Amino acid sequence: MSDRQPLRLGYGTNGLTDLRLDDALGLLADLGYDGVGLTLDHMHLDPLAPDLAARTAHVARRLGELGLTATVETGARYVLDPYRKHGPSLLEADPEGRAARTRLLITAVRVAADLGAHAVHCFSGITPPGTDDDTAWQRLEEALVPVLDAAAAVGVPIAIEPEPGHLLATLADFHHLRTLLGSPSPLGLTLDIGHCQCLEPAPPAECVRAAAPWLRHVQIEDMRRGVHEHLPFGDGEIDFPPVLDALAATGYQGLTVVELPRHSHAGPELARSSIEFLRTTAAAATKGAPAP
Repeated sequence: MSDRQPLRLGYGTNGLTDLRLDDALGLLADLGYDGVGLTLDHMHLDPLAPDLAARTAHVARRLGELGLTATVETGARYVLDPYRKHGPSLLEADPEGRAARTRLLITAVRVAADLGAHAVHCFSGITPPGTDDDTAWQRLEEALVPVLDAAAAVGVPIAIEPEPGHLLATLADFHHLRTLLGSPSPLGLTLDIGHCQCLEPAPPAECVRAAAPWLRHVQIEDMRRGVHEHLPFGDGEIDFPPVLDALAATGYQGLTVVELPRHSHAGPELARSSIEFLRTTAAAATKGAPAP
């Protein structure tokens, strides 16, 4: 990836949970977004409710009418277990728990194929207490194999996200998983720019350049070093012009999705201010001018 590409901007529906999905998509199109990071959840294309195929077809038509593309995200907090955030994970001691998460990811792959989405996002989960690292990595590897097979069958990549506090927390962890699995072609990377600021040893722009060959999805927000809190642009510490310049230079053509999952109360206003910030900052980065 070496041809410079304009960024294609999206906004995550996990930051618009107070809106109906049709309304959220209309808002994003009106604001000029190129696409949406669609989190499958009880309020937005519930992956476990009846008539999923028909509901997916409706969303696909809506995306087409609005000229939006999509990434399918699977970070819903309580979609599988109403008592445990993000449970069960791919690392559960209970095999049936792991299987439930694997089934959800395979469903997400099918939904993504029907939507024409460019990737399916996922994450490893937190290592359960009393589980050694070797066992956790083995569980992750085994649980992902059927998902990767499903992804290969429909041509939609899996984009796993390094998540602070999870087994797979860093770019180095992504490469460890890739090695364990034998570098399968469907396995790619979700790079969250805020997470780079939070815990990676290199600055976010360097993380982008290092991750470029495996980038299949990008999430973006502001953040502070050592604090895993997704913040609106300008409320954290990230120097964004070098980051956006590095993204454009990679030739990455997927969506760069604003990720503000705890700000749905102000979702429409933040969607507006976020795209204004990113457009202005990207233009300034291209011209070498000061950022806003």
